[in-house]
Amino acid sequence: MEDAPTIDVHGHVLLPGVEQLVAGQPGLAAHAELQARRFGRGDSAAARAAMIAIRPKLLDPAVRLADMDTAGVDIQLVSPSPVHYHYWAGPALATELYQAAHEGVAAHCAAAPGRLRGLGLAPIQDTRTAVAALDHALGAGLLGVEISSGSPGRELSDPALEPFWARAEELGAVLFLHPFGCSLDDRLTPWYLGNIVGQPVENAVALSHLIFSGTLDRHPGLRLIAAHGGGYLPTYLGRSDLGWSVRPESHDCAEPPSSYLRRIWLDSLVHSGPGLRHLAEAAGADRIVLGSDYPFDMGTDDPVGALRAAALPDADFHAIRGGNAQALLQLSTAEGGSDLVQRGTAGGRPAD
Repeated sequence: MEDAPTIDVHGHVLLPGVEQLVAGQPGLAAHAELQARRFGRGDSAAARAAMIAIRPKLLDPAVRLADMDTAGVDIQLVSPSPVHYHYWAGPALATELYQAAHEGVAAHCAAAPGRLRGLGLAPIQDTRTAVAALDHALGAGLLGVEISSGSPGRELSDPALEPFWARAEELGAVLFLHPFGCSLDDRLTPWYLGNIVGQPVENAVALSHLIFSGTLDRHPGLRLIAAHGGGYLPTYLGRSDLGWSVRPESHDCAEPPSSYLRRIWLDSLVHSGPGLRHLAEAAGADRIVLGSDYPFDMGTDDPVGALRAAALPDADFHAIRGGNAQALLQLSTAEGGSDLVQRGTAGGRPAD
């Protein structure tokens, strides 16, 4: 795995075409108000300034590629900014939104097809539309879709979503679980807790729904990546296993909940070396893939350095740096070869 390219699975792109479609639509104002509460209003001027600063990184492939060069990242899996979920939209509008998103992501990645690969969106508020979005994403040359931790009134464990999981498994589509906001709402409004605390909470809740409901038993072939290292779930697996063992209502999954981390992938974005070492112990280093959350301020601009700080064995380091993602994303050894040779940084190391 030392020769694997360095692959960041957690980068985002902004899609103005999606936002143009929702402008003025009924439901948008209420959605915007909810998100403002969930992320905290904070200093709106500062928030606008921060967004202006990163906007070129979200829109311009050349800026993205230059930042990847600086970070030693060879390939990035690009997913829409979660602001584009719009799970309030009805089926007709949701169809327009995912089509525009897929076109936008594909166009962005076309600037460097050897280095940028893309994910689309699946409107999980409507199962039939979400299934259609899977097919459309792969037809557009994307590797799969990004989803949140649920949609209004619907958890990921909802039986109505079974056709979605089945189709994703059948297609071999990559699913990237990335929450947007936290359902604890006003309790997390101050101090940006909606993101600082809320996102990891949502990861843990969503994954627990998929585990305890038996969804991962019914669909063992899902290629599911959870952002933010799976949130808080991997840090407290003993309690999940205890509940499964002593409570009959917690027994809809076939095995202890901790075992299901071996059936999914988790990104490395846990913000500390000890935290990443614990994640590798809980899930196995072969189930962790590099993640930066590019270019947002709750991510890292040096994902390889953050991985190196965990002081993992060399084999684990290289697996997380790129080998695991190369296998998961089914990228050939030649993929990106010409671009990487031109850069002279194949495998995230300076050329000889």
